[in-house]
Amino acid sequence: MKKIKSILILGVLTLTLFNSCREFESDFLDAPVKSSLEESLIFSNAGLARGAVDGILEPMGQTNSYRGRHIPNYGFNTDVEWHYNSASVGNATGELAIYDAKPNNTSMNRDNSSWAMIYRGIERANICIVGIREYGNPEPGNELGQLLGEALTLRALYYSDLLKTWGDVLARFEPITSETVYIEKSSRDVIYKQIIADLGEAAELVAWPNESSATTTVEKVNKAFVKGLRARVALAASGFQQYPVDGVRRSNDPDLSVDKMYRLALDECIDVINSGTASLETSFETLWRKLNEENISAGGESLWEIPFADGRGRVNFSFAIRHRSVDQYTGQARGGTAGPLPTVFYDYDEKDIRRDITCIPYQWGTAVDGVSQQELVDLNTWYFGKYRYEWMNRYVTSSNDDGVNKIYMRYAEILLMAAETANELEGVAAAAPYLKQIRRRAFDSSDHPTKVENYVNNISSKEEMFQAIVNEHGYEFTGEMERKQALIRWNLLGENLRKAKEKMANLKNRTGEYTDVPVTLYYKYEEDEETLNIYGLNRGETENPGVEYSAKDWTNLQDDRINALFKEGVDPDTRQFWPIWQVFIDNSNGKLYNDYGY
Repeated sequence: MKKIKSILILGVLTLTLFNSCREFESDFLDAPVKSSLEESLIFSNAGLARGAVDGILEPMGQTNSYRGRHIPNYGFNTDVEWHYNSASVGNATGELAIYDAKPNNTSMNRDNSSWAMIYRGIERANICIVGIREYGNPEPGNELGQLLGEALTLRALYYSDLLKTWGDVLARFEPITSETVYIEKSSRDVIYKQIIADLGEAAELVAWPNESSATTTVEKVNKAFVKGLRARVALAASGFQQYPVDGVRRSNDPDLSVDKMYRLALDECIDVINSGTASLETSFETLWRKLNEENISAGGESLWEIPFADGRGRVNFSFAIRHRSVDQYTGQARGGTAGPLPTVFYDYDEKDIRRDITCIPYQWGTAVDGVSQQELVDLNTWYFGKYRYEWMNRYVTSSNDDGVNKIYMRYAEILLMAAETANELEGVAAAAPYLKQIRRRAFDSSDHPTKVENYVNNISSKEEMFQAIVNEHGYEFTGEMERKQALIRWNLLGENLRKAKEKMANLKNRTGEYTDVPVTLYYKYEEDEETLNIYGLNRGETENPGVEYSAKDWTNLQDDRINALFKEGVDPDTRQFWPIWQVFIDNSNGKLYNDYGY
């Protein structure tokens, strides 16, 4: 199993070969690059080249990179998710979530933050791509072909994350030289077209899941993931987004038109579906148990995961159900930095199996003699049940890292992208089968006639189908921080965030769509003395279930929390991207600057 390490993969190789990633250190770049092994030897040998390609991912494991800053902070706030620092005045991570980020943000304005680490990874990818092309014999089906495809994919992945986080960025598709240390930003359209082409090439080179020994785990790049990523990038490229001069619009580049990009995305998704190399897990719970149990076998729903070693990565540390102390399930008293909006639970169909996996109204309280119980929190505070220390096979003892992987793409997204693009290009009937597949997993088989067949068959227009897909995306992906980019490309970010505030106010006042939500919860403990039995969560459950139950007020939804979904007076559509951090602007020799009024 490959996991991201805090040290470089190949030791002496990467210490020298990859030092040219230090983007702004021209004094180093002016010196001749030295390596203990010649590039011709490294990139003509599949074993040595494998170590170099694996090193492309190493920057993700750095503390201020994906591991400790980007994953825990990017993607908030949306119409289904919020960060619990949002209401904390002056909090650096809260400012990122409420669309009030500043270039000198104290959490992100660091020379080793994700901006720098992404470009470090890109530089390593560039070196690998050039080296394998020049010294190897990369062909479909051979090891060097697989490695070139992986390098192209990982570079495209890094760029897709740069584009969704910052908009227009530096385009670096060759190793840095002393002449190219300082360059200006490029149009995102240029970068989108390059990485879409790169992913097309990569898809010809890499194997399907389990087709070769290189693709037996979700920690390695495979053809299903490459095609899925290409579809995602194509939809983002043709979607709505904020541009520096003329605001939110689609691209004007004819190569990135909706017709072309949606056709490309649909074709790629159909290829994945028809390949039979990936599929939905049989149950929604199984999917998330497998993540927490660190089951990395390829061929299921997870298409690719950011791989973290046991002592790296903060997925559960950030997002798991909160544990208030060391207890029987974890030696790491963490989790719960973010959660679903309080309306989300009530927006699900009561019979939707995903609801009770996604939205958790309790935490694990302070342990007594090493054992804790589930405790109800309040209406403000729900946790993501997709991430659970109690589902892990390891007992985590690290102070701040859990080692659980981050799912980067799963098969459910393939189906929803297929539904969306088929609806746009071919109509409702073409989209319906893909939406039905998602919903069949979400409901018990006895409910399929009404919740799947009738529900989908009653959708009669392209507009209704699009709205159904938007809703289904929220039900399926809440807690995975994929929603923000989807809302942006649908031109729904600001609109849906404003609606979310209105809906939370309605929930607080039990008006509108939330008039039948109970105001009191009743609870008792099961025989194991740690698991809550809760009555009153479902709409209409208002009667007292008996003297053995205790009561808890379920009305404490605070105005300051609602208003903190995004900063008062800020239009989220004018803050779709983070600013480039000041440290990089200051060290860019005058080439970098911020747009969007930062």
